[in-house]
This record gives sequence, structure tokens and C-alpha cells, in this order.
Amino acid sequence: MALRHALVDLTPLRTSPAFRRVWLGAMFSGFGGQMTLVAVMFQVWRATGSTVWTGAVGVAQAVPLIVVGLLAGSLVDRLDRRRIYLVALVGSAACSILLAVQGIAGHTPTAVVLVLLAAQSCFFAVSGPAARTFVPRLLPPEQVAAGQALNRIAFLAAMLGGPALGGLVLGWLGVGGCYLVDVATFGLAFLGAFGLPAMRPEGTASRPGVHGLVDGLAFIARTPIVRGALISDLAATVLSMPVSLFPVVNAERFGGDPRTFGLFLSAIAVGGAVASALSGTFTRRARTGLVMLAGSAGWGIALVGFALAPGAWAALACLALAGAADTLTVVSRGTIVQLSTPDSMRGRLAAVEQMVGMAGPDLGNLRGGLVARATSATVALLTGGIACVAAVVLVGATTPGLRRAPAPPPAVPEHASA
Repeated sequence: MALRHALVDLTPLRTSPAFRRVWLGAMFSGFGGQMTLVAVMFQVWRATGSTVWTGAVGVAQAVPLIVVGLLAGSLVDRLDRRRIYLVALVGSAACSILLAVQGIAGHTPTAVVLVLLAAQSCFFAVSGPAARTFVPRLLPPEQVAAGQALNRIAFLAAMLGGPALGGLVLGWLGVGGCYLVDVATFGLAFLGAFGLPAMRPEGTASRPGVHGLVDGLAFIARTPIVRGALISDLAATVLSMPVSLFPVVNAERFGGDPRTFGLFLSAIAVGGAVASALSGTFTRRARTGLVMLAGSAGWGIALVGFALAPGAWAALACLALAGAADTLTVVSRGTIVQLSTPDSMRGRLAAVEQMVGMAGPDLGNLRGGLVARATSATVALLTGGIACVAAVVLVGATTPGLRRAPAPPPAVPEHASA
């Protein structure tokens, strides 16, 4: 009984057919998206032999997510979210089809490939905030945390298995075949989307354009629970992201062994996967805010341990703990934000979460690289981990409502649509 209570809570998949279909579609399309990324990187490198061009792949993905995503949040809070999600899926699938066509035809200019990838990222910048609003509409409040944990499992499964599967398909069917498999995965995504009910925002619709975005930011500013949750996430990523330091840590302390370097990233993912599998230990707890604060602080403490680890195995164990702490933070933060935000604001908050998730790690990696260049990788890791813990403690101390989160679900205004 105790073990079953600790394992991931599958109740949302059993009780909500709509959530089950959307979850399966998102997981398989996530695999396809990772395969496309592998294919694009391989195609760009083969065509140019330039790390500048392969670096541009990340820029082509990140910039649209940040720029388009913020404005998309207002759109999601004005129109039927199911319809927006379907339109964005159609656009994203069309981009995958064009990538497959050019991959089969061959000799496509690299700039064209990056434009197609950026266009697909624009559609994802719209579908992402829309999809994040589904969980609290499809599940009762007591199952929202379990739904967030299941979404985290789907994400990690795609991150772990997608690139490996992409490499196999790439070697077997080539670039065009890899893109075609991605196209096929959209079938399940469409099946899940068509099974959704209409989802117009409840309450007052968002004002159009920038005005709606300003309203969303104002809501964050005046809502301590949501503000504290987002600041805690920024503290963990901006102040202590370690990925940019992995090469120099591996070179300075572990002889530059490429096998150790490869295990660094895998250790974080494995820790996250284990925590997701055992997510029943924290999704069933009432004090989600304390879980989130503990996860954010645990991330910083684990990175301090990584900085001081005496050997490779101890370093990998610390990174696995960091990955587990990250999963606690992501699942709990999503639950808090969803349950503390009126439905009419959820699209904009989802867009902000998406932006924080994209920009925070990039800024954190830049910070780590700059500090390491001025001092050392160990100092960069230590200062980052300690600063993360200090920031989380400060947020927890100054936001008592966050320690008691989540708040009761926001009441639906009387004039809200049925």
C-alpha cells in the first residue's frame, strides 16, 4: 500500500478520457519534435560544418517562443482554446511536412531550413500556452498536481528517448525519413485535440494585444503566491544553471573523459525521471508550496554538492538529486500557478511560465560561464548554488501564502459562460 501511494498517481488517466487522449498525443508529438531537432542539427552541420550555424538552430527555436508566446497568451485568454490549439497544431504539422519535403528533395539552403524551424516554433509558442490551460479544465482541483506530474513524465520521456530514436531513424531512413516520422506523430496529437470540449475562457475576456499582456503582468505583480512561485523558478535557473560549466568541470576534475561528460546531462534527466515515477510522494501532499520551495532549495544544495564532490560517481549522484529536485519544483510550481490563477488569466500566465522556462536556463548558463571565466568553475557552481538557496529562503520567508499554497480554486464570476 505504501509503495502504491508513492508511485505516480494515474487517476487522471483513468478518470478523464479527454486528458488521456491529450496526454498521449503530447507525448508522441514530443518524441517527434525531438527527432526533428536531431534531424535539423544533423542536416545543418552536414551542410555547413559550422558551429555558428548549429548554434543558430537554438536561436531559431528560442526567439519565437519568447516573442510570440507573450502575445499568444492574450489570444488564448480571448478565444476558444481548443480551436486555437487545433489551428496551431495544423500550422506546426504543415511545417513538419515542408521539412520532410525539403529533406527528401535535398540541397535546401540552410537559411530556409532555419526559417521553417522558426515558423514551427511560432506555432508552438501559441499551442504551448493553450495546452497548459487544459489540466485545470479537464481535471478536478485535487487531481491537478497528478496531471502536472504526468505531463512531466511525458516531457522527460520525449527528452530521454526522442534524440536516441531520432539517431536510429536518421541512420536508417535519412533526414527526410526522420521528418516524416515526426509528421506521423501529429496523428495522435490531432486525435487528442478533436476529443476536447470547447474551452472558452471563463470570466472577463482578455483585452487585445499588449493591453492584455500588461493585465497579465499586473496580476503577477499583485498576487504574491504566483509571483513567489515564478521568482523561485528564476532563482533556480538564472542563479545556478550548471550546464555551461559541464565541459570545464569535466576537463579540470575528471580528465576530460567524454563518457563522464555525456553522463552529466543524463544524470539530471534520470533523477527527474525517478522523481516523476515516485511523484505520488509529493503530489498527494496538501502543502504544494512547501514542496516547491524544498525542490528549489534542493536544486541549489545538490549543485553545491556537485561543486565539492570528490569523485565522478559522487558528482553524478548530486546531479541526479538536482534532477529530482527540479521535477518537484516544476510539478509543484505548475500546480500552484494553475490553482491560484483565474481561468481568464491562465493563458497569459502559461505564456509567462513558458518564457521563464526558456530564457531562465539560457541566462543562467551565461552567468555561470562569465563567473567561471573570472574565477573558476567550482566558484561559479558554489556561488550559484548558495545564491539559489538564499533567494528561495528569502521568497519563502516573505511570502507566507506560498508556504500554505495552493490556495482554493478561484471562484468563477457570475457572468462567466457555462
